[in-house]
Amino acid sequence: MAGLLNNLKIRDYITILANRQKQFGLADDSAPAGTDASRALARALHPNRQYLKVAAVTERAEDVKSFTLVPDPERGTKELAYFGAGKYLTVFAEIDGQPVTRAYSISSSPKASLEGRYELTVKLVDGGLVSRYILDNWQEGTPVEVSAPEGNFEYQPLRDAKTVIGLAGGSGITPFLSMAQAIRDGDEDFELILLYGSRNKKSILFAKELAQLEKDCEKFKVIHVLSDSRAKASEGFEKGFITADLIKKYAPADKPYSVFLCGPQQMYAFADKELEKLGLERKYIRHEMFGEFHNPAAAPDYPAGVPETVKITVTQAGETRTVEGASNDSVLQILEKNGIAAPARCRSGECGWCRSLMVSGKVYIPPHLEYRRLADRQFGYIHPCCSFPLTDLVLDVPEAK
Repeated sequence: MAGLLNNLKIRDYITILANRQKQFGLADDSAPAGTDASRALARALHPNRQYLKVAAVTERAEDVKSFTLVPDPERGTKELAYFGAGKYLTVFAEIDGQPVTRAYSISSSPKASLEGRYELTVKLVDGGLVSRYILDNWQEGTPVEVSAPEGNFEYQPLRDAKTVIGLAGGSGITPFLSMAQAIRDGDEDFELILLYGSRNKKSILFAKELAQLEKDCEKFKVIHVLSDSRAKASEGFEKGFITADLIKKYAPADKPYSVFLCGPQQMYAFADKELEKLGLERKYIRHEMFGEFHNPAAAPDYPAGVPETVKITVTQAGETRTVEGASNDSVLQILEKNGIAAPARCRSGECGWCRSLMVSGKVYIPPHLEYRRLADRQFGYIHPCCSFPLTDLVLDVPEAK
């Protein structure tokens, strides 16, 4: 009886498959109406590359500059891709023959992109290869190559509360500046209460712009938090660090709120412990990627006995070569320092753009940067931007596009 039923199921399946193939054959093979327009829209919103040039440079503070970028029609970009406030651009560059990428949050409004301009604000990072290069070399007229706007650090009405408490530190102000402008312009609809940590009043970035946005937009409020022991608390200023108590002081007591964080690694380490005290649902806590992780050996779970240098055998586009690098560099950094252009965007493990197959070897991945899918963990895929070699490695790396 079981065999008969199985045979019936097989015949039914064959009949269904034959009928389906017949219907496919009767279908019109022309593209559905509107396909060309849809493809054009997709290309406009998600170009693989945008070819821009620097239109203006603004000094914000010592070793901090804002760069206004506009389309460069001569190289193929006539319009900028639109974006949601909180997105970043990946900058592609070659420094001394070394291909590199870095992600920088867009500090201008989404509306400004429709007017033909983005603004990126770059702060010098200690030992930062790309930030130093940009600050030293970008000037009016400099050609720049960037990605489409990318990232997940944007307000999502179905997930986030109507009130957002923003926690910013230093140059981490940039995505919040874009959000505040979007709220003012009517492109976003939520209340943003921003706690902005700076060393002292002199080191506050965009102080005038933030003050003007407060005047222009009733849904935006900024509270400056000054960490310098000599700083004095006054109206509009708090002293010390952004603690759970300080968040509760400004957060609504009678309705849910989301917390968005953007700043240096040290700020994340401190703020995450404070947020645990608030007992918020996990969905209400959002982190912006903070770039590359440094000094993995300082992590408490980093294993002992790791060699200072390792060899990585890389296969890319059918070609194989072996390179050498320091184990305290990420796999991506080692590849780049050896002139291998690996795909990369966020450099924080989140976007998955650099996803590569690890054929053999072992790597250390900081737990807070473990964004891989379960299947990728099972079948040996890693994100080279946040993977640090513990042994020699054999990798299959996709081409950079």
